[in-house]
Amino acid sequence: MKAPRLIAKMWNAIADAGNSPSLPPTALPGFMGGMGGPFAYDAANIFSQEGSDWNPLLRSPDNEINMHRDRMVARARDLYHNDGWARGAITRISDNVVGAQWRLVAKPDYRALNQRYGKGFDSVWADEFRRVVEAEWRTWSDDPLFLCDQEQAMSVQQMLRLAFMHRIKDGESLIRLFFDEDRIAMGALYAMTMQVVHPDRLSNPYQQQDTHFLRGGVELNDDGAHIAYHLRRAHQFDYFDAVESVEWERIPRYTPWGRPVLIHSYDRDDAGQHRGLSVFAPIMNRFRMLSRYDQAELQQALIQTCFATFFESPYDAEDAMTDGEGGEGSQYQENRRDFHEQNPMAINGVRIPSLFPGEKVSTVSASRPYSGFAEFHRAFLRNFSAASGTSAEQISMDYSQTNYSSSRSSFLEASKTMYRRREDFGRDTARPIYVAHLEEQFDRKLLPLPRNAPDFLEARAAYSRCWWIGPGRGWVDPVAERQGAIMGLDAGLNTLERECAEQGLDYEEVLDQRSTERRMMEERGIPFPEWAVGAPVPRAMKAPDAQ
Repeated sequence: MKAPRLIAKMWNAIADAGNSPSLPPTALPGFMGGMGGPFAYDAANIFSQEGSDWNPLLRSPDNEINMHRDRMVARARDLYHNDGWARGAITRISDNVVGAQWRLVAKPDYRALNQRYGKGFDSVWADEFRRVVEAEWRTWSDDPLFLCDQEQAMSVQQMLRLAFMHRIKDGESLIRLFFDEDRIAMGALYAMTMQVVHPDRLSNPYQQQDTHFLRGGVELNDDGAHIAYHLRRAHQFDYFDAVESVEWERIPRYTPWGRPVLIHSYDRDDAGQHRGLSVFAPIMNRFRMLSRYDQAELQQALIQTCFATFFESPYDAEDAMTDGEGGEGSQYQENRRDFHEQNPMAINGVRIPSLFPGEKVSTVSASRPYSGFAEFHRAFLRNFSAASGTSAEQISMDYSQTNYSSSRSSFLEASKTMYRRREDFGRDTARPIYVAHLEEQFDRKLLPLPRNAPDFLEARAAYSRCWWIGPGRGWVDPVAERQGAIMGLDAGLNTLERECAEQGLDYEEVLDQRSTERRMMEERGIPFPEWAVGAPVPRAMKAPDAQ
């Protein structure tokens, strides 16, 4: 019975220290011994060399995140501000998900509308509806005076990119929607505006502890749904807004009829999570150590560069220190000084060293950075790329170590994560904005609708169905990949709309432009290129007897 007593004693000691669940030793399977010992799995063994000091607690996501969120975000932001690798990683992810364009593709669910409300909703109506809605969206979102922005500083696409950067860097994004009729008087066609809110302003009023209905500034109902948000009126460390920084405003998530007011989006890694985590969180300490390592190597290399060359005399330091005044060593040093003062030889401003008898020039061979410096960086960046869903080449912008196959493979794997992020961001951030804007289009009666069309609030989901065109995917091998795209189109495995969308293009604009170019070629008598093979020959190119 000595072994069970020892285990029980150790278990109770660990439990008293707060490092293990409060289970009695007798609750452990096989506690009394046997062929399997006290633990059926090595992962549960608390006495092994690997696991004896590894005793994490089981806590809720809000308990794990909210208490330490400010410290984690501050460190992540410091990395973004001062580390080139970290900043480059955030830039690459943002450019691949949102990039320089974010285009609406309206896809009203005309089948659902037709089934529920009868005739009038068909593909012809859906195409007409789409054209009007997209045109109105472009007019509002690309306003040249930025009247779509509450701060009148950015377009909708720029605000979405900023929001997504907050989502990756800080772990979450906040966008507030306004209905400002004064914008109409300024020349705007719509009263709706939006504003990107800094996530740091989302917090519990007066820094109170989390409660059952309030988690990190997020107000919940009994079902755990977000119903409101508490925002500081200014950032907590704004000395110029000292009064506002200790005042909070409660903002509902929706209006009473369901119009979005504040859009809070983040990647959910656990059930019951109400605040987001930075993409740097799993590798933050390693990133910090890499930054310090880079700085130490650079400082060492700089020191060796500064002391790369020196003059050496026949007297060592000890002889020079012990030799009395007027001695041989002292007289030698005086003669050296006089010699170098009297021989400042130079040609065109370039100093030519001349040596005093007994002197010689010595150099320091640089031993840093050591030969594994570059490989060490690549290994670390692979670690971060695995955690962030990017490729190491995208972060470092160095493709010298890869060939086409490896580049293509890493590109495809990274594209899956980028596509998922784009879809998530489109659903939980961009679509609520579109829903609010589409509601105003309905209110202003700008859309083509059949007589039996339901009100917008009655069929919000069917009317607002959509997807988004982000930045172009690009090509690794343009010839091979374009040939593959053509084969897919010929076989009916893809559509022109999807192929164009992958390159950040609107297929309708592509077709319109091609039609325009063909008409201009025909008018000028220019032969059609290969992509127009099989098209009617322009009249100006026909033989006289064939006209």
